Amino acid sequence: MSDSIIATPSPGSNLPEFSVSEISQAVKRTLEGNFERIRVRGEVSKPNYHSSGHLYFSLKDEGAVIDAVCWRGSVGRLRLRLEHGMELVVTGRISSYAGSSKYQIIVEEAELAGEGALLKMLEERRKRLAAEGLFDAERKKALPFLPTVIGVITSPTGAVIRDILHRLADRFPCHVLLWPVAVQGDSAAAQVAAAIAGFNRLAAGGPVPRPDVIIVARGGGNLEDLMPFNEEAVVRAVVASAIPLISAVGHETDTTLIDFASDRRAPTPTAAAEMAVPVRADLLGETTEHGLRLARAAYRLLAEHRVRLEGLARGLIHPARLLEDMTQRLDGWTERLGHSLKGYFAARIERLTRLGAGLVTPQQLIDRKRLRLADAAAALRQNAQQKVTAKQHQFAGAVALLRQEVLENLLQRGRLRLESLAGLLDSYSYEQVLARGFALVQDAAGHAVQSAKAVSAGATLRLQFADGQVPVTATGGAEKPPPASAPSSASPASKRKPEDKQGSLL
Repeated sequence: MSDSIIATPSPGSNLPEFSVSEISQAVKRTLEGNFERIRVRGEVSKPNYHSSGHLYFSLKDEGAVIDAVCWRGSVGRLRLRLEHGMELVVTGRISSYAGSSKYQIIVEEAELAGEGALLKMLEERRKRLAAEGLFDAERKKALPFLPTVIGVITSPTGAVIRDILHRLADRFPCHVLLWPVAVQGDSAAAQVAAAIAGFNRLAAGGPVPRPDVIIVARGGGNLEDLMPFNEEAVVRAVVASAIPLISAVGHETDTTLIDFASDRRAPTPTAAAEMAVPVRADLLGETTEHGLRLARAAYRLLAEHRVRLEGLARGLIHPARLLEDMTQRLDGWTERLGHSLKGYFAARIERLTRLGAGLVTPQQLIDRKRLRLADAAAALRQNAQQKVTAKQHQFAGAVALLRQEVLENLLQRGRLRLESLAGLLDSYSYEQVLARGFALVQDAAGHAVQSAKAVSAGATLRLQFADGQVPVTATGGAEKPPPASAPSSASPASKRKPEDKQGSLL
């Protein structure tokens, strides 16, 4: 226990007494003093890159778990991005967090625990991305035969860009756009992905020419140096690129995930330049050879046509003799035409004379039409009179029939209405109410009794049924009223108007 903690025994007890903060500080000093710098191996669990820039995760093995913290200043020095399931060897110091009474390791450095663990992680990532269809051959684009602009994404200071430019100059000089990026380290993957997206955002015909093909290149290195080109962000940027892309990362034996996603994979950056453009000298030679073959073919074609034309010309008649024959035939046709015209016009004159003799004068034609019109008018007048008479008879019959039907309808509706009112009046009769089992209570004077309070004990009543009357005497009710006094002292009730003899059912 640290000598800086001075505990005072509590009254009545020999055990020293500490505050919570004192205990926490003592534990912290003990852990940091005994584990000032250590290396711990374990599997990464639940890495959390906080918005503050700090990194929180856990290291675990088969039997235990320890929390780990990497402060923002150390996160930038890590050479890899932590993922769940990675096996790491971290370097740091053991400390405690008083806020939750937990001990943790403050990580300053981190490296993969062996190349096998890294390869296992890359293989799992490759299978996952392949299951999404990112490596399918159907989505790969063909490279242009002769690109005018080539975009290169690589380090501007390395030998890779010089090799590519030198090879392009040897084969087919063209315009090259360099997008400088870091090819290793924590920021390399983000820079490469941003460069691919940046080339794709260039507009065709803009101030900066849009590349026809992109080369992503890097020299050789160990597996950890090539890790940026295995990042998922870079793979997805390659897949999303609308411009064909050639990957040339590492040497021929090096394989990264970008190679599976790219449209073509080159074993070296120099080979990528060879894939991008053909050899200019070869194209010139082929063009010259094709030109010579085309000239020879045209010469042979002209020679064949000349021979054929000469052969055909030998079978033709001389133009002068052909003209003489045509002149003689024309003279014959002219003579025949003169004779035929005379006969033709004579026949037409004879036919015209014959047809003219059979024509009718206009006055005769008018007279014939006038007679036909008069006959038609008389027939029409007679037919119209007959139709008018027939329609008058039909109308008179329809009027008589309509009057009879209307009268019958009025009588029928009146009869139905009378029957309806008679039934309604009958339903309102109080005899119908008595017929349904009810009785009408009347006093000795024949007035209807409407309330039990109006009946006194011993009063004589009559019950009116549907089939007759029954006299009864009330055995209960209000007390018998006193005998009536002289008319001068009569109560106001005796001056009421006589009630209707009919009574009321309600």
